[in-house]
Amino acid sequence: MNLPDLRTLLDYHYWARDRMLDAVAALTAEQFTRDLGSSFKSVRDTVVHLYGAEWAWYSRWNGISPTALLPAEQFADLESLRKEWVEHEANMRAFVDKLGEKRMIEIFEFRLLTGRPAALPFWQMLQHVVNHGSYHRGQITTMLRQVGASPPENMDLLRFYQERSEAAR
Repeated sequence: MNLPDLRTLLDYHYWARDRMLDAVAALTAEQFTRDLGSSFKSVRDTVVHLYGAEWAWYSRWNGISPTALLPAEQFADLESLRKEWVEHEANMRAFVDKLGEKRMIEIFEFRLLTGRPAALPFWQMLQHVVNHGSYHRGQITTMLRQVGASPPENMDLLRFYQERSEAAR
């Protein structure tokens, strides 16, 4: 894994995030917070979990190990969450750029939410953030269908590569 690969994964992650958020934006407030009995009860709770986990990893990389994720109630609506997440994206990208190629393999020590100590190479943690996002975007797609809303545009990694290739021509 090298720096260009990690940047590409981040590009994909935020490209897919934006497609997901665009689809979620069509929901009513009731649909957004409706208890659907999923891993996280509502679309809002699942989207906040997705952002909150990313926020927690970023915090760990900066020497702060949170003991809890962000509460869903912190975000009254999708636009407040989108605004904060887009601002956070700039921090994520700056961190990766500052870390540079040589430090991608650096081991970061941190604590899990339970307080248990852990240590992993940076590149593995960043891959996890992207993979975790894919998992929960899939859940959100199902939840959108459950409330009768349209799913996001195709968020597959191959579609991302295709669109990128088409744009480069």
